[in-house]
Amino acid sequence: MPTVTPFDKHGEIKFDALEALIEHWLGGGVSGLVANASTGEAPYLSRDEKKRIIEFMVDKVDGRAQVYAGTGAMSTRETIALTVDAKAAGAEAALVTTPFFFKPTGDEIAEHYIALMDAVDLPVILYNVPKFTGYSVDPRTVAKIAEESSCLVAMKDSGGNPGTMAEVIRLCGDRINALSGSADMILPTLMLGGKGAIVAVANVIPAQCVGIVEAYRRNDLAAAGEGQHTASYVNKVLVRENPQIAAIKTALNQMGYGAGAPRRPLKPLDEAAAEKVRAAMRDV
Repeated sequence: MPTVTPFDKHGEIKFDALEALIEHWLGGGVSGLVANASTGEAPYLSRDEKKRIIEFMVDKVDGRAQVYAGTGAMSTRETIALTVDAKAAGAEAALVTTPFFFKPTGDEIAEHYIALMDAVDLPVILYNVPKFTGYSVDPRTVAKIAEESSCLVAMKDSGGNPGTMAEVIRLCGDRINALSGSADMILPTLMLGGKGAIVAVANVIPAQCVGIVEAYRRNDLAAAGEGQHTASYVNKVLVRENPQIAAIKTALNQMGYGAGAPRRPLKPLDEAAAEKVRAAMRDV
């Protein structure tokens, strides 16, 4: 799951709060944590902060789950540098957003990932997140990368399009793991042949998200469907109806985890929106 980065009122990282959150997430049964992903406000973290967060999480997790790191950047050069840092800090894989700002071609995207994997010996999860990059990667591009390098081990798709997920699985599901990046798509992804999920709402309801996967694997589709309803409801409240980072932190603060506020220029929810989030979380 992609972890939040807790900040104090001055915008500094609260490592004590992060330690408490790690125990919350692991207590919910998650099998992996992703530091410095979009939910962790990675674009607002310095290179040094990113290294410190990875090192801290690796130390506190202490082998109880896998620790991955978001290392995507606009350029191939910077992506390689951040991935080298992540490996040195102890990350077991890199979650790499497709290049953004300038819209690259399919060939440019493929060459970006292949160059990264040639430069750094670390498993890579390709991250397709159209709402942040402005485009959705073509499944044929994913297949081309998977053919070229065995270091591509998975794709996280946050586009929410079942057709894209189905096509990725059809083209390269025997070579990489397809993972949902949207809480709305956890069960549909599993039913299409995917392997799991890396979703933001697991920050708040880790056990419920894990429960969907576990119920599906034991063929209890009724329980999996019920869990999906809960995850989709929480996703509606925290991601679709409110600014994602602020809403997730509001929910975690309500639970007593001291996630703080987003780093500027992002702002906390106003009180009316925050109370709606708190009320919804009480329902759950």
